[in-house]
Amino acid sequence: MGEDESLNAGSATKVALIVGVTGLVGKELAELLAARFDWKVYGIARKPDDGPVSGRRAFHFIPCDLVDAEDATRKLSSLQDITHVFWVTWATQFPHDSQECCDQNQTMISNVLDVIVPRSPTLKHVSLQTGMKHYIPLGGPFEGCTDVYDEETPRIAGAKNFYYALEDVLRERLAGKAGWSVHRPGLIFGSSTRTWFNVMGGLCVYGALCRHLGLPFRFRGSRMCWEEPYLDPSDARLVAQQHFWAAMDERVARAEGEAFNAVNGPTFTWKVIWPALAAKLQVDLPEEEMFSPESTFSGEMADKGGVWEGIVEREGLRRTKMEDLVNWWFMDALLRCPIKMLGSRKKADRLGFTETLEPLESILYWVDRMREEKLIP
Repeated sequence: MGEDESLNAGSATKVALIVGVTGLVGKELAELLAARFDWKVYGIARKPDDGPVSGRRAFHFIPCDLVDAEDATRKLSSLQDITHVFWVTWATQFPHDSQECCDQNQTMISNVLDVIVPRSPTLKHVSLQTGMKHYIPLGGPFEGCTDVYDEETPRIAGAKNFYYALEDVLRERLAGKAGWSVHRPGLIFGSSTRTWFNVMGGLCVYGALCRHLGLPFRFRGSRMCWEEPYLDPSDARLVAQQHFWAAMDERVARAEGEAFNAVNGPTFTWKVIWPALAAKLQVDLPEEEMFSPESTFSGEMADKGGVWEGIVEREGLRRTKMEDLVNWWFMDALLRCPIKMLGSRKKADRLGFTETLEPLESILYWVDRMREEKLIP
């Protein structure tokens, strides 16, 4: 990125800083904003992604280790025209419910705000993405949890939740200086090679391995997760649109700390989705019982990295290792979730964000998208 050309907003009247631009929602935000003539977009991540947004004229990538205050200052101090910040990242080094996780994520967002806020007098809004785990005790116990949560659900007293830590930093640092909003998606459907919790990558890699090895496309989870709605789908495109809406709607953009669940609208069950997904991935369903309580993804698939690399080579796909697309531990946790985490979207609907997407439409779209990006066969 050249110091002269890239740091001059030119004809752009709005300048975005997307922190976590290579993630599921970050990529969609970059596509959404960089396609608009009046926006200029800076994207931050540790490493670049070779997706299509990288070639857009209005997009500029900044590699940066945000845990390192010196690196953040060196890379970001020339940005003095930021109008909107979109925070769609988090540090995964420590367990979610640990003090270390809270501290590390607070450090990252503080390092960015310390540079951007005093240097960008035109800053209007910061949009923070967290998630539905805002509403539950991360490590349990889960007794007393409800099934459906709205944004007025109080924080869990005494809980160590880095989502709370991020909100507290914004409340302190932005008071009277800029508006800010919080967005809480459920299970995000999207495409990325830089995401720890990537359900579409997991499903598609699993399908490709099943097809290659002649294995049935078995649901390796619990009966409850098979039969009942327990998580909301959150299409990355829709979540990005909600971030954009909150940043541009004057009622929301000027407020300090408005929170919104960011979900598709309709819920789903894997029992309904699974056969259509199997057909899309061209794999066979098992003839016997669909789910197998004793069979796990991590137990059956974790040693298949070499098989995946062979599939990549034979199909002419983008070079990825299996772990770039799938976290088998996450897939086990996802399909064996012991509680329900469903979110009401009445608040966003009431204030004017009424976009919805059908869950099956979302899933099939992202299979096609990953194929177009040559990530899966």
